[in-house]
Amino acid sequence: MLKGIPSVISPQLLQALAQIGHGDELVIADGNFPCHSVGANSIVVRADGHGVPQLLDAILSLIPLDSYVECPVALMQVVEGDSCGTPQIWQTYEELLAKHEPQHHDIEHMERFAFYERAKNAFLIIATGEQAVYANILLKKGVVK
Repeated sequence: MLKGIPSVISPQLLQALAQIGHGDELVIADGNFPCHSVGANSIVVRADGHGVPQLLDAILSLIPLDSYVECPVALMQVVEGDSCGTPQIWQTYEELLAKHEPQHHDIEHMERFAFYERAKNAFLIIATGEQAVYANILLKKGVVK
C-alpha cells in the first residue's frame, strides 16, 4: 500500500496510469461497454467493484487533462430515440471535472460508434461495474507540471 494513492486504484491500474503519456487517451467504461473487443490493442484493466465516478475522481487526482486541446473529455451521446433522457451521472462528472480541472475540462459528445472507434486507439480502458447507462468517459492526458 502506498500513501496518497486512492484505494480504488489497483496496482495494475497504477502501473498503467504511470505509463500513459501526454496526449494518450483512456476510457473509464461502464459495465455495458465492450472493453475487450474495443480494447484489443489497449491495456484493459478490470475494476468491476467500482463505479465510474469513484474512479474518475481518483484518476483526476493523479493525472492532468490535456490543456492543448479544446475538449480533453468525451462522452458517448445518447442514441437518438433512446428514452433515457440526459444521463444524471453526467452532472456528477461535471462536478468532478470542475473540482480537479476548473480551468479546462470542456466535454465533447460523440456519436456511439464514433466513440467506439476513438476508444479503439485508447492506451487504457478501465472496465468498471458501473450500471448507469451512457456512463463511459474518455480522457486525454495532459502534461504534469
